[in-house]
Amino acid sequence: MDSYNYDYTYHTSAGTGDTAAAVAVFMGFLFFFFIFALISYVVTAWLLGRIFKKAGVEQWVAWVPVYNTWKLLEIGGQQGFWAVLSLVPIVNIVSAIFMYIAMYHIGKKLGKEDWFIVIAIFLPLVWLIWLAFDDSKWAGAKVAASSKKSATKAA
Repeated sequence: MDSYNYDYTYHTSAGTGDTAAAVAVFMGFLFFFFIFALISYVVTAWLLGRIFKKAGVEQWVAWVPVYNTWKLLEIGGQQGFWAVLSLVPIVNIVSAIFMYIAMYHIGKKLGKEDWFIVIAIFLPLVWLIWLAFDDSKWAGAKVAASSKKSATKAA
């Protein structure tokens, strides 16, 4: 009977150079992701600051990460604590619904039509740019003014 001699060893070409290249590509990806995230944050905060100015809220609030969402919810007529709850898994879905309701009310206070909420849901950056740069005026009492009135009534 013939005996076949099979070689079952596997050879790879992976060496230390391949690992170094993979780490370099990964670090490059992380660097560009960080830069993209930073630019996105700056643009969003700047646009929110312009919207907050129309609503009578100080613009620096737009630069504070969770507090800016809290204030956005408040000027939209919702409870601000949903901003904190948006960090909790599963609950963040309900929080997003309240955020969209707030965005709807903000659009209405700036004189936009009902359909404008569709832009806020599907294209939030376009929604921010539109509200930040159009010449709409805040309808009703400004948020900061109503806070001062309630503070003087309490005193």
